[in-house]
Amino acid sequence: MAATVDPDRSAWDVIVLGGAAAGENAAQYASQFSGLSSVLVEDALLGGECSYWACMPSKALLRPVEVVDAAAHLPGVTAELRAAEVLARRDRVINHLDDGSQVSWALGAGIDVVRGYGRLAGERTVDVTRPDGSVRTLTARHAVVVDTGSRAAVPDVPGLRAALPWTSRDVTTMREVPRRVVVLGGGVVACESATWLRGLGASEVSVVHRGDRLLSRQEPFAGELVGEALREAGVRLLPGRNFTRVKRSDPAGTGHGRVHGGEVTVTLDDGTVLVADELVVATGRVPDTEDIGLDTVGLDPGGNLPVDDHQCVRGVAGDWLYAVGDVCGRALLTHMGKYQARIAGEVIAARARGAAELPSSAAGHVGLPQVVFTDPEVGSAGMTEAQAREAGVDVEVVEYDLAALAGTYVLREDYRGRAKLVVDRASDTVVGATFAGAGIAELVHSATTAIVGRIPVSTLWHVVPSYPTVSEIWLRLLETLRARRHEAGRE
Repeated sequence: MAATVDPDRSAWDVIVLGGAAAGENAAQYASQFSGLSSVLVEDALLGGECSYWACMPSKALLRPVEVVDAAAHLPGVTAELRAAEVLARRDRVINHLDDGSQVSWALGAGIDVVRGYGRLAGERTVDVTRPDGSVRTLTARHAVVVDTGSRAAVPDVPGLRAALPWTSRDVTTMREVPRRVVVLGGGVVACESATWLRGLGASEVSVVHRGDRLLSRQEPFAGELVGEALREAGVRLLPGRNFTRVKRSDPAGTGHGRVHGGEVTVTLDDGTVLVADELVVATGRVPDTEDIGLDTVGLDPGGNLPVDDHQCVRGVAGDWLYAVGDVCGRALLTHMGKYQARIAGEVIAARARGAAELPSSAAGHVGLPQVVFTDPEVGSAGMTEAQAREAGVDVEVVEYDLAALAGTYVLREDYRGRAKLVVDRASDTVVGATFAGAGIAELVHSATTAIVGRIPVSTLWHVVPSYPTVSEIWLRLLETLRARRHEAGRE
């Protein structure tokens, strides 16, 4: 699609370098309540990773697997999964990789769109290289917001890059389900990918990860429950191991979701040899900052852009350069990037009108909600027990078996799950919560509310959950905590 604004226009109040979900929010909030003009500079698809290659397609693939699994645990209910139809629905969810609706939204919201690859070219200046190679220079009266995102990290393993491995983009947009797959990594992308690959019909799925457990940034029981479920589903887990060599016979093919003609052979550090049709690399992400002109404003290319609580980039004079989303490294989660963008947009608007008080993103980063859509789901907010102790918090923890609830028994008679709260003794407020089990995703917002709102445990006692629902776990956790304190003479 060609540029959607006057090709001779060169100045806006706000330029957003990168038009992913966070960038869209930054442009919207900078202009929505202030009348500032804004433009999104994007050379790929407006809406970015989440809309087309991450959050949306992955959940479109996981939801049918979840429904079939739920049906299998309910007497009298049957469900059939047809992989081709699931992939077709996934395509509709991501609009067949067409961003026309996103562009229409932006223009309808008064946000301009310029197509091309943008690079900083000095203070408040962005050079945009058009598809035809010509360069257009844009200037910002008030601010430039960087939302260039991140890309999948591919380890430097002999033969790995030459084997053309799949990254998260490929596995979410695959055109067919491979028969044999090896997944490298033990985090969110690895666990979710293994879940839908096996659920959609891959006959052999192996997950190789260096740590001793999956989802190592979560409470230990979360990774244990997910690992147990993956094994029961037929996924082979190989913890504490890594690749040493990769070789693909007759590599060929390009584009997302390709299935190559030659099989891939993976050798592990303990000598184990795995043979598969596809290899998925899910070993983290690196910020896309190497080629966006950071040197022109006195910053080193590559790495995260450090920001303050106004999302303003540190080390740049004049408070005009901001960064949001993965590129600033504060929380690689779409909803957190969009939150940062809302704050950045409001700060830019406030500074433009000379306001003395500026919005801050500090409070929102305390909550850090996240859901891993595996089977079982894992939801968390705030800190784990280990993180809280490392931060010097005097913690009190309480756990409860989710299977002991009436609400979970109704979901499935063989329910398995666990919940945990981390409480700060000094303030008697929740600073962390983790839930693992079917149907727990919606619990995360209540936990986030309790953490960000610093609601005392004594007040949470009066927040009555509906019966019979999974949210009754809050009552059981608080009852357990109260009983323990009573026994200790502290209540």
